[in-house]
Amino acid sequence: MNQPTPAIVSQEAVRRLPRLALLLFCLAYVVPGFVGREPWKNADIAGFGHMFELARGTASWFAPTLLGQPPEFDALLPYWLGAWAMQAAPACMPADLAARLPFVMLLVLTLVATWYGVYYLARSPQAQPVPFAFGGEANPTDYARAIADGGLLALIACLGLAQLSHETTPSLAQVAFTSLSFYAIAALAYRPLLAALGLVAGLAGLALSGAPAMALLFGGGGLLISLLDRGGNGHTDADRTAAWRSAAILAAALLVAAALAWRLDLWRWRIGESGLARDWRSLGRLMLWFTWPAWPLAMWTLWRWRRQLISRHVALPLWFALVAIVTTWMTPSSDRSLLLALPALAALAAFALPTLERSVGALIDWFTLLFFSGCALVIWVVWISMQTGVPAKPAANVAKLAPGFEPSFSLLAFALALIATAAWGWLVRWRTGKHRVVIWKSLVLPASGAALCWLLLMTLWLPVLDFARSYTPVVRGVMRHIDQPGCVESFGLNRGQITAFRYHGQLDLRPASREGSCPWLLAAAQLQPSMAMALDMRRWQLVSSVRRPADANDNVLLYRKVSQ
Repeated sequence: MNQPTPAIVSQEAVRRLPRLALLLFCLAYVVPGFVGREPWKNADIAGFGHMFELARGTASWFAPTLLGQPPEFDALLPYWLGAWAMQAAPACMPADLAARLPFVMLLVLTLVATWYGVYYLARSPQAQPVPFAFGGEANPTDYARAIADGGLLALIACLGLAQLSHETTPSLAQVAFTSLSFYAIAALAYRPLLAALGLVAGLAGLALSGAPAMALLFGGGGLLISLLDRGGNGHTDADRTAAWRSAAILAAALLVAAALAWRLDLWRWRIGESGLARDWRSLGRLMLWFTWPAWPLAMWTLWRWRRQLISRHVALPLWFALVAIVTTWMTPSSDRSLLLALPALAALAAFALPTLERSVGALIDWFTLLFFSGCALVIWVVWISMQTGVPAKPAANVAKLAPGFEPSFSLLAFALALIATAAWGWLVRWRTGKHRVVIWKSLVLPASGAALCWLLLMTLWLPVLDFARSYTPVVRGVMRHIDQPGCVESFGLNRGQITAFRYHGQLDLRPASREGSCPWLLAAAQLQPSMAMALDMRRWQLVSSVRRPADANDNVLLYRKVSQ
């Protein structure tokens, strides 16, 4: 017998969020960070480097390398997507911008799949609100749409999503295909054909993006939940047929993903002593801020819906979240593994909305208002200080952290930042005004505040962030001494540095040899003591030590070959 639902929702509380406003809001979150910047260290430019090599035809499509170095993340599809985009792009488009275009679509896929996944979970009979004695309860379709709006807002509000979702790395592909798999399992009972296609694409995409084990765990848990799911009363032939049909589709998709990973040799064991012996306090802090504000709402959902824990609308996102969280604690790349939990945590957070008390909603609003308004104020004050010198201390701090940076003014960036700040002020006034209560109302300010701060960073602070996080200043410093691009040997350079010198400097980098076949040598400064053992340093004369403004660990030494 089904336990009563904790959701008590009237039709008045499920008014839809205006579609145009939602689309513009998503556009304002997606586009900044992909347009107008250089590739950033470390994973972003390294991923672009592997795509660049594939597009130029200097690396194997099934074993990408960068000057002999394999990718940090064992993946294929994300690098293929970036390389194909560069090959298809017009010659006038910068290669790094072309490589980002597929990743823009992957972020859009993440948002869309999360919305529809939450929507179909909210259509489940066990997720419906309590029927009123005299009518007036929320219509199932309107209720599902309002819950899905809340889930999308909860995802965008997560602090950890912003930077990692705007990089050209396999991490974004993994979270996109995780979201697609989540949607497909949620929709199997309602749209079996479309969901089956999405499930095969999602699990296979995860396998090709370097997470075949995650694909099998997600799919296996979804298979079990589908077999246990009883829909309405669970005793009709139609219920049993739908459950077995969903299970068969899931099993087939799992076989496809496993066979693909085995055929392309994508299985890797990443759990070891470095993954298990972790700093639990730092990981705990990561969990707290990275998934904020979804995690407290998700915990509230588990408590209020504790009698429906085996129902698909709770069990499915809970399983996805648990798999990603456990992986976070056991693998070295904690933040990128935790990224995969965000769509599921957002789904759990959405089901907290119809059970929140008014005082809890007010607490969320006030905290969000103070936090994001303070962050926006800091961003504006620092920018004004960089432009005018008043107040003096923020500009002095920037000059200390990024020596050599020269501020510049962009009218377009200033206008966009001003519009976004005005929109934030209007939203705050709307949220604190007297109007009808809608269940997604409590997540408007968290999502808008996260989007506002991200947009301000990617407009007002973009020049200084580009200067501090890209390798362009280092490349310029080296190119001042090299007459023209040509053959240059390299020793100890990381993937990001190799990519920067090949892409920005158009240098023909080659591994350093003892004989010295090129007139120039670039070496990582921190490896200078070991160079004498690997190379004949009598052949080389130090020309310059080029400092990376924001990180002394990325300093580069430039040598010129001397005649013997």
